[in-house]
Amino acid sequence: MNPNTENFSIAPIGYVQSPYKQKFGVPRQPGLASQTMSCIELLPEFSADCVRGLSEFDYIWVHFVFHKVLTEGWQPLVRPPKLGGKKKVGVFATRSPHRPNHLGLSLLPLVHIDTQQGVKIWVRGGDFIDGTPIIDIKPYLAFIESQAHARSGFARLDTPILTVVWHEQAQQAIHTLRLPEDFVVLIKESIRHDPRPAHQHDEPRRFVMQLAWQGSDYDVVFSVNIQAACVENVLIHTGLKLL
Repeated sequence: MNPNTENFSIAPIGYVQSPYKQKFGVPRQPGLASQTMSCIELLPEFSADCVRGLSEFDYIWVHFVFHKVLTEGWQPLVRPPKLGGKKKVGVFATRSPHRPNHLGLSLLPLVHIDTQQGVKIWVRGGDFIDGTPIIDIKPYLAFIESQAHARSGFARLDTPILTVVWHEQAQQAIHTLRLPEDFVVLIKESIRHDPRPAHQHDEPRRFVMQLAWQGSDYDVVFSVNIQAACVENVLIHTGLKLL
């Protein structure tokens, strides 16, 4: 081990503005909620020169910090949701946020770069909590990095997708609050992949997911019955605990 590189520090280059205000509800992988639009706002010291040429790429790699779990530590064995939370595998065989260095990596479609006032990078399908620190951005090179026939271990696309239905009260809330169709789709996409912790799948209870849209925060109340999820209501977030 080289003692000169044993310890080092990494500083954020920017932070994410995301509709997901809490850990609960954030997609477990990038792209699962394709309607999600996130904005990476770089710090002032990173000028437009830093992203010159980046708009010529369709996808970017985004390196970030799982900042909400920094104090929770890590374990060598974890229980992936894909395995129902019942089987343990090594932490380095998963994308769990509870890692030795709590680093995340997402491949996302690059939508738009705005350099009028600072640098803002818009991406689609992000799996970030609002305020996530970004530590690096790199262009995706399909001719080098695409491996369509690579094995994916236990992380297969065979997890049941929930059918999402809307209670009459939720439908009325959509009308009363004048929620746009894009936000309604975001709610559906965020729920259909089942954001519940694996150990709560057998509990008959209601869940609340906090989402932001166009400057307002909302509480989405839903319940799950076998393979169907029912959105019971959509409320303006007040900070009060509903459950």
